[in-house]
Amino acid sequence: MSIEQAIGYTFHDRALLKLALTHSSACNEKTAGQNNERLEFLGDSVLGFITAEYLWNAHPELPEGQLTRRRASAVCEKALAGYARQFGLGNYLHMGRGEEMTGGRNRASILADAFEALLAAIYLDGGIEKAKKFCLPYIIEGDKQTEEFIDYKTELQEIVQKNPGEALSYLTVEESGPAHNRTFVVEVHLNSNCLAEGTGSSKKKAEQDAARKALLLMGVRAE
Repeated sequence: MSIEQAIGYTFHDRALLKLALTHSSACNEKTAGQNNERLEFLGDSVLGFITAEYLWNAHPELPEGQLTRRRASAVCEKALAGYARQFGLGNYLHMGRGEEMTGGRNRASILADAFEALLAAIYLDGGIEKAKKFCLPYIIEGDKQTEEFIDYKTELQEIVQKNPGEALSYLTVEESGPAHNRTFVVEVHLNSNCLAEGTGSSKKKAEQDAARKALLLMGVRAE
């Protein structure tokens, strides 16, 4: 399968495709600079815009801070490398032998950069709508994964810190179970008052659960 078949887009200017797939390690002295780094620079901005627009429309209830965190999660290096692996982008890259011998085709940083470069190439070749068609399925997927872990502690802290003098604290009140399967019970306190109690297989998970329940009680979140 060709890269164009893998991504569902056919280039008019194949030189753009070749450039997007060329890692800096493939460049010798005669072709110095002819790699995908400039495209990566552009692709980062295109990706940021497409992601921000999607999140703006998909989550009208979320404030700027939460939208920013969702965007960061959906387009971080780990996420982009995961998207790239889904269509085997590493198999199509042109790179130096040394880079290839040391696992460059599966290196997260290289795959993430190449994903952005490929997006930029599609944008230059076919426009913003073609770029959206290519990357939005991955962004939507990344956003769903973000939904699976919401930082309730940070969300609760941001609400509390709007009132000077108020302070949150977390208190572990119970630990039970065998070493390989512990259960923790944690209370979240606002000053000296217990807001909610949470449970989890680790202290961090129990704290998140306590913060989530506190947000529910405050009417900030719904089940």
